[in-house]
Amino acid sequence: MRQSRLCWNSARDGPFIALAAVHGLLLMAWPALPLIAIGVWWNSNTISHNFIHRPFFRKRSCNLAFSAYLSLLLGIPQTLWRTRHLAHHSGVPWRWRASPQLLVETSLVLSLWTVMAVISPRFFASVYLPAYSIGLALCAIQGHYEHAQGVTSHYGRVYNVLFFNDGFHAEHHANPGVAWTRLPQRREPGASSSAWPPLLRWLDELNLATLEKLVLRSARLQQFVLACHRRAFRSLLSKLPPVRHVAIVGGGLFPRTALIMRDLMPDVRVSVIDSSEENLATARQLIGNEVVFRHRRYLPGERPDCDLIVIPLCFDGDREAIYRHPLPGVPILVHDWIWRRRGAGSIVSMTLLKRLNLVIAE
Repeated sequence: MRQSRLCWNSARDGPFIALAAVHGLLLMAWPALPLIAIGVWWNSNTISHNFIHRPFFRKRSCNLAFSAYLSLLLGIPQTLWRTRHLAHHSGVPWRWRASPQLLVETSLVLSLWTVMAVISPRFFASVYLPAYSIGLALCAIQGHYEHAQGVTSHYGRVYNVLFFNDGFHAEHHANPGVAWTRLPQRREPGASSSAWPPLLRWLDELNLATLEKLVLRSARLQQFVLACHRRAFRSLLSKLPPVRHVAIVGGGLFPRTALIMRDLMPDVRVSVIDSSEENLATARQLIGNEVVFRHRRYLPGERPDCDLIVIPLCFDGDREAIYRHPLPGVPILVHDWIWRRRGAGSIVSMTLLKRLNLVIAE
């Protein structure tokens, strides 16, 4: 059926228009601090961001009206937001420029704030302004970590569903005019990526080896970590045929997997493959000579003489290649973040944000 001239440009913009309306209704029904703050952050990085690059409507007047609506909704004049963001994409300093639309949007925002301050000064001062500031701070953190180590993507499924493929940030910068639905098709293997969404990307700066050393200093932490992992391993090992030899990649610093395997399957031969001689020396002190230690690097696709492989969370290699091309006849247990479910899996711990995925070639 032919679309009306007043209709949006594409059906893929429909969800943004509907969600912008829902956002406004929610704010009128429940103008609470968390909703205001999260709304400023989420909307700015989804609806507003997509509208900047690809205006939703065919008629200019409709786009101007929607821009004004978003300005009221977010407390940010969208014309100002747009010129600043497009300057960022162009790699040039942003300069403030006056325009009739900017004047209208700024007047609308200031008028709304004035009405709130007069009608409910306590709400404006103790709820709206703090929430608005938090929302802007979240946007600043998001923007910082999307570019701190160069333009960086995040390919987690949950995040990209909730944020309409905003995680494909390197791809967006390479193709700023491409619709959000097509960004996954533009993925490049060499793009910089992080396992963490932008707001949690500061965790990249926490070296996993540092956290492992912290566990080594605390008997209670060791017991907690072992108990969480033991439950996950027990549930997945029950789905496998008998195991005679397991190869554990990495994990030499605190060899939890080797300790658990020795506990759950005392007759199984265990090999630990680690490229760090220092880590292997630490593991020997905790396990002794009951396992075989191999000082070398494991490469995806390599098939050791074993019938089960375990890949660590800190694996320094192409984890996706392990998922895409599992070894025929050799099950692989892959430690991963909790939101990255592949194949059959078991959550290790909500606290640790970890899961254990079982990958078997079909």
